[in-house]
Amino acid sequence: MRLRIRHVTTYDYDGPVGWGLAQLRLTPPATRSQRVLSWEVTIEGGRRELGFRDHHRNQVDLVSFEPDATRIVIVAAGEVEVDDAAGVADPLGGFAPLWLFERATPRTRPGAACRRLVQGVSREPRPLMRLHDLSAAIAEALVWTEGAGDAARSAEEALAAGTGVCQDQAHAFVACARAMGIPARYVSGYLRLEERDEAPATHAWAEAWVADLGWVGFDVANAMCPDDRYVRIATGLDYGEAAPVSGTRSKAGLGATAERLAVTVAVAAQ
Repeated sequence: MRLRIRHVTTYDYDGPVGWGLAQLRLTPPATRSQRVLSWEVTIEGGRRELGFRDHHRNQVDLVSFEPDATRIVIVAAGEVEVDDAAGVADPLGGFAPLWLFERATPRTRPGAACRRLVQGVSREPRPLMRLHDLSAAIAEALVWTEGAGDAARSAEEALAAGTGVCQDQAHAFVACARAMGIPARYVSGYLRLEERDEAPATHAWAEAWVADLGWVGFDVANAMCPDDRYVRIATGLDYGEAAPVSGTRSKAGLGATAERLAVTVAVAAQ
């Protein structure tokens, strides 16, 4: 499927920002099942200082704010052609060894809730089916609810709440898979919705390492493996390593500088 994507992130401030630096992970990689036909990232109110590949082979662009900026607009747009690979991604790649993806992070550290879920699915002897069972168990325990999540909270906090968004479900899957001894990683990207072009935000899912297959994706929110409607942008141990936009800033002057964030995402089939 050929997809046209336009992703706009706008930060408005009620006063001038003294300085700011942002990391952008907004460029889709070329893979066996994903071909980037065109892509451009533009910045209003800032400039690109440099770009590099991180240890997951994500394209990272460092952007500085213009002096005393009051608005930053970041636009990522282009066309990507995707094949349906039944959720199977490219081989490991990147500079990170496989064992790294068994390490817990603050967002994916398993606790009592994760252990209960793992106990319910750990008896299935086939790893792939065990992971499908895990995805279904998380969907039941952590119900997708628009606006109910927070990418900064942990898998345990999300499971305790019982509701969340795709980022929460991806963190829960990664935490539980690692607790089962299976390497897992977080994936950020875009999803073409069936009923409309506009999406409420970027999407997130998880991948687990399965022998003889490699990385296999699991989208808990939609109860499926990613197909040709999904565009991969970045991977990491959790959201912090795959966030589309992250960074830091200071304020100019003595007063507090409030920040207002607006995000629009459109993914259209061509």
